[in-house]
Amino acid sequence: MNTPADLGHFLRTRRAALRPEDVGLVAYGRTRRVPGLRREELAQLAGVSVAYYTRLEQGQSHNASDEVLDALARALRLTRDEHAHLRNLARPARAGRLPAVRPTTAAPGVRQLVAALAVPAVIVDHRFDVLGWNPLGHALLAGHLDAGSPERPGERPNLQRLFFLDPHARELYPRWEAEARRAASSLRLAAGEHPDDRRLAELVGELTMKSPEFAALWSRHPVRGCASGSKCFHHPVVGAMELSFEMLRLPDTGGQGVLAFSAEAGSADEAALRLLATAAATDGDRAGRASDAIAIGGKY
Repeated sequence: MNTPADLGHFLRTRRAALRPEDVGLVAYGRTRRVPGLRREELAQLAGVSVAYYTRLEQGQSHNASDEVLDALARALRLTRDEHAHLRNLARPARAGRLPAVRPTTAAPGVRQLVAALAVPAVIVDHRFDVLGWNPLGHALLAGHLDAGSPERPGERPNLQRLFFLDPHARELYPRWEAEARRAASSLRLAAGEHPDDRRLAELVGELTMKSPEFAALWSRHPVRGCASGSKCFHHPVVGAMELSFEMLRLPDTGGQGVLAFSAEAGSADEAALRLLATAAATDGDRAGRASDAIAIGGKY
């Protein structure tokens, strides 16, 4: 999925975001027709020749050294995530290389752990496909979907697809624009880390075609890992909540993680979560009784 064109686009977006005065340069010479640093200014800051940097940005120079990439990252004032992304883009997957084998299900111990948690929790893979969730995680993020859908590979929800294409997300996230930037940034980082993943590339293509908002964000090449933070919700059952989240990465799983949410003890948000847990348990009991009635040929 990573190509020389992606590397050039990333460098141009970051070069355009900086002004000479931002990096201690004196702006002089001809009138600037476009914002940002010129190629020769960035080359000067990174300590490389203009010709070499131009070839790199145009995709004509492969396998740039770590020293060059580190110098460019410093000159462009990249974040740690952006720096890692730059390295991924500069070393695209080799043609003919077999794709990495990644687990398609969560380990039993992880599923057991998530089921035992008293907070909303969801197991996702590197594509943000949902591999499992506990009842509270299902009720928080996708209560309108079948709770058993993660167990069926062909029907697994994808958090990115839900966010950008499911109308329920517009209602669930009152700060939708800010969450959209965070979602696109996380997906861009995943795409850089897994350049050989065809299904991930197809997801990006689908979102680009079907969501103008995603396409606009993707064109800006945002890159940011979101391992922790807070999210605001306007839940259809319990109303407004602000929850902290943590993405706990699981080692040796090819990028799987557990996304867990929590509320400050004693807060109104914690009370809302308890109310949601009660509602989720009630819905689960109803579903169980309905299944039992169908199994014995009765009516519920």
